[in-house]
Order: sequence, then structure tokens, then C-alpha cells
Amino acid sequence: MSETPDFVGDHDIDQTTLDIIESTLSNTRYEMDRVVETTAISPVIREQSDQFPLIADAEGRMVMGQFGSAIDTILANSAFEREDLADGDVIATNDPYMCAGAVSHTPDMLLLRPIFYEGDLMGFSSQWGNLMDVGGKTPGSMPVQARTIFEEGMRLPPVKLYKGGEIDDELLESFAHNTRLPEHAEADIKALAAGTKAAETRIHELCDRFGKATYVEACDAILDRTRDGMIDLIHEFVPEGERYTFEDYVDDDGLGNGPIKLHLEIYREGETVYLDWTGTDAQVPGTVNFLLNEKMFKMFTGVFLIMAFDPLLTFNDGYYDLFEVTLPEGSVVQPKFPAALGNRLPMMARQFDVLQATFSKLIDGFSVAGSYGTSPNLVYAGTDSEGNDFQMLEILYGGIPARPGGDGLDGHSWWPMFRTVPAEYQEAYYPLSIDEYSTRADTGGAGEFRGGHGITKVYTFEEPGAITFQDDRAHTYPWGVDGGNHAQTSKKTLVRTDGTEEELPSKVENVAVEAGDKLVFSTAGGGGLGDPLERDPAVVAREVRRGLISESAARTEYGVVLDEGGVDNVATEDQREELHRTRDEPPAFDYGPLPDDETLEARIAAERREFAERHD
Repeated sequence: MSETPDFVGDHDIDQTTLDIIESTLSNTRYEMDRVVETTAISPVIREQSDQFPLIADAEGRMVMGQFGSAIDTILANSAFEREDLADGDVIATNDPYMCAGAVSHTPDMLLLRPIFYEGDLMGFSSQWGNLMDVGGKTPGSMPVQARTIFEEGMRLPPVKLYKGGEIDDELLESFAHNTRLPEHAEADIKALAAGTKAAETRIHELCDRFGKATYVEACDAILDRTRDGMIDLIHEFVPEGERYTFEDYVDDDGLGNGPIKLHLEIYREGETVYLDWTGTDAQVPGTVNFLLNEKMFKMFTGVFLIMAFDPLLTFNDGYYDLFEVTLPEGSVVQPKFPAALGNRLPMMARQFDVLQATFSKLIDGFSVAGSYGTSPNLVYAGTDSEGNDFQMLEILYGGIPARPGGDGLDGHSWWPMFRTVPAEYQEAYYPLSIDEYSTRADTGGAGEFRGGHGITKVYTFEEPGAITFQDDRAHTYPWGVDGGNHAQTSKKTLVRTDGTEEELPSKVENVAVEAGDKLVFSTAGGGGLGDPLERDPAVVAREVRRGLISESAARTEYGVVLDEGGVDNVATEDQREELHRTRDEPPAFDYGPLPDDETLEARIAAERREFAERHD
């Protein structure tokens, strides 16, 4: 754990002032989010918090935030020069190819505000959020069957939405006019702009209090302090010389192509860590391609090390020169324009899995299992019996993997700040009812530390319409590690009013539903860590009582035998001895009962053909 120094290296700033400025910027990040959440009207932002803030210095380096905004790329792809920026300007874009993947599909709208103080550029604030709709071939603008980004809605290149504090109403109206929910688009975009304004206000206050020279020095010191801390983490936890690799797969691209391999190699030379995605599969025709921003991946890598080993360290652009990244052009992590990108979330989440698995190999005593593998989403849209159009978009969650010293979280988002849309909200504003929202027992991988369980959510549709959704981990299992078991896969079942049931693929587009039809949406769990026979029997018994583990799984996976009083200690000891004696040596990584690649490929292609025959 790094210690806060009493002085700040070569920087002309005292420790107390630096801490005040850093804490203010950290709090401002959360204030930006709160402004957006209370101003936007779409549930995916207002209720689920699908928005991300950033505060950068005048060079465009992120000092505080969650995602890099590729500010240099945005300005380079605009029709104006950096010198043309003025106080009150706000740049808007939702084109992933124009911002190097800082936003990764068209529904994500990014607003970037240059911040001036006494005529000098002090830095930038940005905020992006997931709009409910930006046009394209399907409601929600995430079509499964798109083959180019041109089918995924309106793309706005980097343009000034606000000029000198005045909004360009014609530009905003033109963009909103091309969406299915123009009022939502307009309100949410203005909310994002308000979020960037909150950062400007706080930075002005810091400059008023400490002077602009001190503020600039503080930004440099924050970046350098993070860099120094990252050097310490690299030296302590990333061994030099040996190369470590890992592979995992996204199921498919929604068009019958899959499985899709991600391959990562990590090694260190001196203070530099190399991360090479060579060997990853080529881009696919479908929409799961992920335009991975190089800086963003460096941020992800640093965040993994920081959150695992030094969570008091601020993550920012300060450590980016310590990582060298290879992203093969034309691969699924660096697709060529105009590849479709709308459902890139399985690829985004899987790169987290691969990253942490590779680190699990190279860091002694630190392992993390596999996750539910995406951020599932569901769109339900149509016209109700009174002639009113409706469109719901929801992000769902699954099992977070077990990690050293702790179980994975049940039904949780990859992004810590995300929340669930309340059932009451959905039932009040959309023609549906939520019949069940529950934890899927036994879906998290067994282990000394259990993987998080997936969830089951049951929707009853009250008006005719169509559903579009994407998920993953229907064919590949979230792996367990160090003796932990793999988790269970996802599943989608459509139950018609006449009682007939249809198992749906994990990615479908515009499936017609009638009033009274039900969708049972079940997500995957997270893998377990460590030998399940080492798990505390009292904890197993408690989870059986809570309905998280079945009594049969307690006996067969954990070796825990229960009686009316709780744990039968004698029978449990005998059961565990028997399981120890009869089982095979557990693998380092438990990938589940996967067939060979050719068989899995044929299964995925057949699933898509059969679905197309029923619905096309």
C-alpha cells in the first residue's frame, strides 16, 4: 500500500493544498453524475446511471474520471482547431470512429467542454451517457443483424453543440428528429451538458481560491503521484521476463458466427508492461465488434492493479506511458470502419475477463474467476391500444466472479455505480408487469469463495410489440479458477399465451410478442475460486436457508450434509472425504463441459439457422 507523502516531489505545491484540490475534483466527478441523473429523463441514465464523467487538464490528460475521452482525437476529427475553442463551447459526438472508441457505439453521446479561466484554457470536462435511441433499423439503436454502423442510427461528428454558451437549437433538433424518442434525446443531451458545467463551476472555484498556476501544478502532481504509485505496483506485482497468455471466447456475433477468440499476452521489460492482443480473431460481420480505445485499455489495466492492491490511488492518465498496447488492426478489438459496433458489450466484458485471467497467472496468490460476460440489455417497443408509441430499454446484470478473500456479487453490474431500474418505474411507464426478479440458485461457480449468481427476470407484456436483446455466455461457461468450479450459462425463454415455450438465442432482433406473452430472461453466473470443500460449512448452510444454494448442490459440490439443526458435522466430514477420494485433480481453470471448437461453431450456426426459420 502506497503512503501519502508529506511533500510532492519536484512540484511547487504543498501536500495540504494538493489533497484539497484532488479531493474536490474527486467529489466533482460524483457531482457531475448526480447533476445528470437528476436532469435526464431516460431511465437508462436517470435510474441506471449509464453515464461517465471526466475532468482533464489543458493537454487533454484525464486527471479524474472513469473513461478516457480521447480529447486529442475528437479535436483532430472536428472541423475547427484547438485555437478556435472559446469559453462556453461544448462539443458533441456519438461516432465511435471519430473518437477512437472513447464511446463505443452510437447510442453513447459524448459532450466535451473546454474550461477557461481569465482567458486561459485550464482543461476540459466531459460526460457521456447512453441515449434511449439514435435511430437506425431497430428501437434502441442496437440491432443484432446490422452489418455496418450505418444501420445503427444517426452519427454526429465532433461539432460545437454550444457556441459561446448558446445552444445550436437547429443542430439539436436535427439530431433529435432522427430518433424515435426526440424528447428523451433532447433532455438527456442537455443533462449531459449540465454535468460538464458542474465541473467548470468547481474548477473556477478552485482557481479563485488557490490561483490558476496552483491548480495547473496540482493537476500535474496528481498525474505524477499516480504514475509513481503505478511504478511501485508494477515492480511489486508484475514479474519481469516471463510471458503470460490467456484466451477466452465470446459466444457469437448474433449472425451465427462464433465462437470468437480473444487472446492476450502480458510481459514486463523494465518499468514498461506490454499487452499484446495479437492472436485475437478478426472482426466479424455482426455487431459485437469492440473498437477498443488504446488509452481506455491502459486505464482498465491500471484500474485492475489499483483496485486490487492500492485502492487509495487515483486512476488517471498519469501512468499511460508505463503500458504499451498492441491492438491488431482488423480484429474484433480494433475493427475497421464501417464495422457494426452496436452490441460490443460481450467483447468489452470479455476483455476484462481475459485481462484479469492473465494477471491471475502472473501474480502469485492472486486469482480472479470468469464473469457473466456482458451487460445484457432488453428493448421492448410498440404502439399501445390507445395509439401511443412506447419504447423501454433496460440493462440487466449477472454474476460477478469470486476474487481472493471474497465471494462474487449476485446479480450485479460490471460497473460499480450502475443500478437496477425499479419494477415500479417500469410498470408505471411501460405496458408490462414484472412477475419475478430473483437470484438464480446454484448458477455461481462453487468454490471456497463462491461466484456470484445470475438473475432471472420475468416480464409479462401487456401490449403487442417487439423485443430486441443481447446477452452472451449461453454456450461458453464463466470459468472457475484454482479449484473453483465454472458458473452456469444464460438462458432466454419466450412463453406464449397458449403455454408454448421457445428457447431463444442470446441475441435476437425484433421478435414479435403479443399481449400476455412472457419473457424469462436468465443471466449467467460468475466462476468460483478455490476448493469448494474448503468453504465454511456454516456459510453453505446459511446460503441453503436463503435459497442461494440447493441442498443437493451443498452435498455434491461443497460436501456439506444438512439436518434439521443445520450442518451434520459427522456426515459432512465423511462426504468431504469421499469427494476428495473420488474426484479428479481440479484444473487451474475450469472452463466447463465445452465441446471442441468445430462442434461449438456448428452448434452456434445451427441455432441461428433454426431461429431464422421460425422468425424470418
